[in-house]
Amino acid sequence: MDDLAARAEQYGVEPGYHDVFGGWHPIRKETLERLLAAMGPGAEKPQIGSFGAHPVAFQGDGRRLWALAVQLYGVRSRRNWGHGDFTDLNRLVEVAAARGAAAIGLNPLHALFPDRPEQASPYGPNSRIFLNPLYIDVEAIPEFVPDATHASEIAALRATEMVDYPRVARVKLAALRAAYDRFAATATAERRADFKAYRQEHGDALLRFAAFECLRRRYAPKPWPQWPQPWRRPDSASLHAFRQERCSDCEFQEFLQWAADRQLRACQENTRRRGMPIGLYIDLAVGIDPQGADAWSQQDAVLGDISVGAPPDEFNPAGQDWGLAPINPNTMAHNDFAPMRKLMRAAMRHAGAIRLDHVLGLKRIFMIPRGMGATDGAYVRYPFEQLLNVVAEESQRARCIVIGEDLGTVPEGFRETVSRFGLWSYRVMLFERDHQGRFLAPETYPVDALATFNTHDLATHRGWLTGHDLRVKRGIGLDPGETDESRDWAQQKLREILHERAAGYDVADFAAAASFLATTSSRLVCVALDDILGVEDQINIPGTVEQHPNWRRKLPVAIEDLDENEELRRVSQAFAQSGRSAVS
Repeated sequence: MDDLAARAEQYGVEPGYHDVFGGWHPIRKETLERLLAAMGPGAEKPQIGSFGAHPVAFQGDGRRLWALAVQLYGVRSRRNWGHGDFTDLNRLVEVAAARGAAAIGLNPLHALFPDRPEQASPYGPNSRIFLNPLYIDVEAIPEFVPDATHASEIAALRATEMVDYPRVARVKLAALRAAYDRFAATATAERRADFKAYRQEHGDALLRFAAFECLRRRYAPKPWPQWPQPWRRPDSASLHAFRQERCSDCEFQEFLQWAADRQLRACQENTRRRGMPIGLYIDLAVGIDPQGADAWSQQDAVLGDISVGAPPDEFNPAGQDWGLAPINPNTMAHNDFAPMRKLMRAAMRHAGAIRLDHVLGLKRIFMIPRGMGATDGAYVRYPFEQLLNVVAEESQRARCIVIGEDLGTVPEGFRETVSRFGLWSYRVMLFERDHQGRFLAPETYPVDALATFNTHDLATHRGWLTGHDLRVKRGIGLDPGETDESRDWAQQKLREILHERAAGYDVADFAAAASFLATTSSRLVCVALDDILGVEDQINIPGTVEQHPNWRRKLPVAIEDLDENEELRRVSQAFAQSGRSAVS
């Protein structure tokens, strides 16, 4: 083990970890052997140094503001095709801007696998560079011609309580293919020139993504490691020849990305016209699907046999395996961190702020060799300050605020280092409590931070107050990590602080929690539309796939009716009274 221990130290594999309960878990020999094998012999030692002078991420205009968060796929409207789209987002921009919101917070918009309903999570992307075409408003494409045969199917999809991803994908992609065929035959010179400019801008990355999507359909259901040998790791010449052979199919995939990009850009431009200081606030997933386009395209950089996760904590006693492939820390510095810069530019392209999911991964990531349990993982270090330097540089270039989701087991000094580079912290009210479990006063929240009541992995406001989340977890055989008695006590403490700090609001209403958050010191407060609309079920229950309808539930109110929603009015009023409105 001595040689293994020396190699572990050389390549940044930590000897063990402390869980949130203080227990020490030494790394297993098998875990260490597999991690070192995955990183490869002769890999560069990660340069984990410290910066003196360095850039600081873009900070915005200094105002205290608020944002409205939404899971875009779940937006219900009287015109979409059963899945929220960019026209819905434009409508939400109008509603939120009129209420004084500075930003619209969004789930990751990454390209997924629309034909795989079990992989609906926006945090398990096919690609983090490209977009999910299901967010395209088909009817907004100039070449689209309505097909009466699809009308009844679209109406049925619009009426479902859950997003039916396979049916939505089937209808939308068929309509998008018809629109592309008309584009290829009849597009204006202006449209063709813009498409060409988009293709040239994205170059080899777009070529690879389009080819992957075509190959994936050709060899379905086999994952790419089981494709015929020439296509498991093709060179550039082979890909260009493939595009010549399958020109129409590849160009269709490029057309989808162009359409999605231009519609998302229009949404961000709309936020600017309506005076929103931040605009779109977009989430960036921490990893990629090992069977996806990014993993296929970056095989030298991606650890395909390793999964990202988290050690045991009070909410997930068995730990978590997220099924995502991490980037090899020993190759990240190649070409001046080119892959990281490319990722940041893709995330910030049409955003005024981004959220780095599990920002702790810039310092170290909990890696689990595939086939082993989450308790058998180990932390592997990354070139932390070098990565922060890249993030700050790209933030300044794009004038984009960066918020780091710094929840979980936070290493000592982590938040201070991140703050020096200008990244904001992420503070969740449900977690902001003292050692006795009492909720912290609003003035204790850090200034350079986003404050929110919960996250997509936690109970909604209503679900938490009613204990619905505890009952649901127990009903599907999960340990919720707390007793009814501890929840009752916490609920009483919440009522007490809201009664004291949110006077004039019924403590059972979300407006009271919003009023409390509005008085925090943090520069940005984000509230979820699910909480405003009183949704009881949480968006995602970690550790479940089929047991709970994760990432599928639609909002109970159509977006056309939000203007008249009384709770949204009360929430926006609470922010206005605290001086957080972006409306002058």
